[in-house]
Amino acid sequence: MTTYDDRASLTDLTATVERVRSSVEGVIEGKPEVVRLSLTVLLAEGHLLIEDVPGVGKTMLAKALARSVDCSVRRIQFTPDLLPSDITGVSIWDQQQRGFEFKPGAIFAQIVIGDEINRASPKTQSALLESMEERQVTIDGQTYELPSPFMVVATQNPVEMEGTYPLPEAQRDRFMARVSMGYPSAEAELQMLDVHGGASPLDDLQPVAHAHDIVKLVEAVRGVHVAEAVRRYAVELVSATRTHPDLRLGASPRATLHLLRASKASAALAGRDYALPDDVQALAVPVLAHRLLPTAQAQINRRTSEQVVEEILQRTPVPSAPQQQSGYGLAHDAPAYPQRPPRRL
Repeated sequence: MTTYDDRASLTDLTATVERVRSSVEGVIEGKPEVVRLSLTVLLAEGHLLIEDVPGVGKTMLAKALARSVDCSVRRIQFTPDLLPSDITGVSIWDQQQRGFEFKPGAIFAQIVIGDEINRASPKTQSALLESMEERQVTIDGQTYELPSPFMVVATQNPVEMEGTYPLPEAQRDRFMARVSMGYPSAEAELQMLDVHGGASPLDDLQPVAHAHDIVKLVEAVRGVHVAEAVRRYAVELVSATRTHPDLRLGASPRATLHLLRASKASAALAGRDYALPDDVQALAVPVLAHRLLPTAQAQINRRTSEQVVEEILQRTPVPSAPQQQSGYGLAHDAPAYPQRPPRRL
């Protein structure tokens, strides 16, 4: 396994991430934080949900990320008449072989782009549940492994848009993070007119990393150290969502695991082989908010899940650690966990 104890390897891996980041940012102008979160989810072996109004670049981000890596890519356009077998595959009778032959569906790719996922029926959406969690597909009692790395990048419009179906709770919980593109700044939009005005920049986008590079990055992220205090901090944040009076559904244990993995990937992107509470804090909203269901009273008061997570971050004490602490696997002293000021709601 590749670990961050090998500083030469760390340099190589950091260079690979920077190439992918530069490639994606060449298409998506003015959204560096969105691109960083996308890479964090990729390295944490998660799946990304991109939600926003039409026309802000959701599909463009998914396609730019997919084309920047030399992996197999399949796109699924979710429509009301899409069937589960269109995603997973189907067994077809072969007259010559006198038996059933399995025809793989669009899910059999390393990066799967699900465009407007909430425009398909919940029955079709549920076809992704097994593949996203267990990285396998079971058809007619036969289980087929999915390739590695495997990532689903799905886009969706807000639920109040015409012709949309809300994602089931089990489906939302399988996405590691949700990100909103937002409208670009005036400068970024002006630059977009120059870059996208004549032709799509995706046409000239070439892969800057191979699939085996991503596998090495994932292995390195697995080796990032997380101290017990940081793990306990993540558990306290998630546990607070289960007892908050404004929520009728809190975050699951899977959410805690996703928050930990994403924090390790964030630390790796920062060039560290250890995670800090800052990594957990920065990812709490995108990792937790989309899994939460506000109560009816909270909805009447226009309280959003993001506001609830921000409040929990403000109220939960940030752990601190002494300078001399073993277990980091570093030649230097372990850093103290900074006490950050309360966030404003």
